[in-house]
Amino acid sequence: MSQKEKKASTRTEEEKRQHEEERLVERLEKIRHKIMVMSGKGGVGKSTVAVNLAAILAKDGHYVGLLDADIHGPNVPKMFGVDWRPLRGGDDGIQPVEILPNLKLISMAFLLPNPDSPVVWRGPIKHTAIRQFLGDVKWGDLDFLIIDLPPGTGDEPLSVAHLIKGVDGSIIVTTPQDVALLDSRKTVNFSRMLKVPVIGIVENMSGLRCPKCGHLIPLFKMGGGEKASKDLKVPFLGRIPIDPEVVQKSDSGTPYVVSYPDSEATKAFENIAKRCKEHVESHGGGEKG
Repeated sequence: MSQKEKKASTRTEEEKRQHEEERLVERLEKIRHKIMVMSGKGGVGKSTVAVNLAAILAKDGHYVGLLDADIHGPNVPKMFGVDWRPLRGGDDGIQPVEILPNLKLISMAFLLPNPDSPVVWRGPIKHTAIRQFLGDVKWGDLDFLIIDLPPGTGDEPLSVAHLIKGVDGSIIVTTPQDVALLDSRKTVNFSRMLKVPVIGIVENMSGLRCPKCGHLIPLFKMGGGEKASKDLKVPFLGRIPIDPEVVQKSDSGTPYVVSYPDSEATKAFENIAKRCKEHVESHGGGEKG
């Protein structure tokens, strides 16, 4: 390649990057609030919280986007009964999958040849994928973009914070066990390192209501999340009790809060959604572009 051709290629690459950056900014300006849902370890029900929180916000009349940013374990589509759905797109971007009225979803699961296909990617490729999910997807005007992240403090939350540059806050999901709480403390500090305000801690799987006597059984202890929030000086958003139907509905593809609107767990989810809205609206979340 001649020197002239190299300069032309470099100029083309720079123009492409500039175009991508402009489109990313344009997409994000149309999203009023961006919330990251995080956890320090797996198995605490983080995706369940993200899915039901998004469903409640949509049910309340808000326009909601749900970004499944767990590149290696994209389980959110399964929870909505759309394990695989072909994506449509054109020069102006990719059309997200519409799940419920007012609720749009994008996930790596929609791009895999089959549900059993593993994603074997390093950090830079994952960063590019998340950039495309944010900048190339036609989210349109949204009140909320809920970002479901994989557990831990790795590439994906780093990429989201870097690309958005103005995340309204993070929700940290934990269970009451000491090991989960230890990891959730790290996640709170990680969120602070990213300059992302911590909206609060959610204690999931917090007690099981006995179906016979109504007594609350602390299977995995109770109160640990609230204690961690006090120690770390962040809000405590609430406890979500164990309900076997949460698992059943997730497996069958219907959000729990839609199927059981009057249950104790749904009331807990609704209170968490209310607290989140109060936080972002009181901390200067801008109007949609």
